[in-house]
Amino acid sequence: MDGFLENSLKFIEDSGWLAPLFFIVLHVIRQVFFIPVLLVCLVGGYLFGTLYGSVYSIVGLTAVSIVFYGLVRIFPGIGAKLTDVKQHFFKGRQDWNLPQMMIIRMLPLIHFHVVSLYLIETTKGLREYSRKSFLVSIPPAVLYTAFGDMIHELPLAGTIVFAFFLLILFMLFRKKQSNISWEEFFQTKKP
Repeated sequence: MDGFLENSLKFIEDSGWLAPLFFIVLHVIRQVFFIPVLLVCLVGGYLFGTLYGSVYSIVGLTAVSIVFYGLVRIFPGIGAKLTDVKQHFFKGRQDWNLPQMMIIRMLPLIHFHVVSLYLIETTKGLREYSRKSFLVSIPPAVLYTAFGDMIHELPLAGTIVFAFFLLILFMLFRKKQSNISWEEFFQTKKP
């Protein structure tokens, strides 16, 4: 993985005006080599700066999501395997809102495609999925590109404080209501 990433970095640096295109392609193929999103976004910040690196990462992450959408439609087994992982993280909940999904996408411990699978299941088609994938890709792309070095080199205490901050944000943006069906509210206990 390190060799591939180093070779890719060197290739992108030497490719001149095609570098943004190759960087976006790196985002799409990174999943084959099990390279985390965080590392690719860090490379984007290193190569292109915060603004352009963030833009290219957003485009790349959205492209990855659209490719994943197609793969799940063509090979349903991919989605079935990720459903178990999704159930582990989300505990069967299906009512996350868009700001919560943005925060979840920033957490490096949650697999990128678990969030994509959730978006596939909660959207009505490719157009809505693409729009939401684009929006959900903005926070991690900007955060990892702009502050990647700072996050990567934080001591353990700083990492814990940052994770706690994300958890507080996640809880602040949750839905404040829950729906209970009539039958569920008035269900009778059987002796």
